Amino acid sequence: MTTKALYARLEAKPGKEAAVEALLRDALALARAEPQTTAWFAIRMGPTSFGIFDAFPDEEGRQAHLDGEIAKILMARADELFEHPPAIAEFDVLAAKLP
Repeated sequence: MTTKALYARLEAKPGKEAAVEALLRDALALARAEPQTTAWFAIRMGPTSFGIFDAFPDEEGRQAHLDGEIAKILMARADELFEHPPAIAEFDVLAAKLP
């Protein structure tokens, strides 16, 4: 069962949109390697607005993701790519439909 989720909003610096998109596409392989990441989506909401939505079975899985490689890469490149640090929100999942 999926009970926890995260949403990270990312605003690309001018001229860095392609680099942010590439970083997110490349991060898919890292998300697939996380056994406790139930769902992972990289999204584009506008010309410079991006996000990541992911879900987990429990708090342990969510924390493992927050301590994982994707978060490390995002934070290491934040000054280079983003207008401001990623805004990360934690959620409880009330109901879910997954494959």
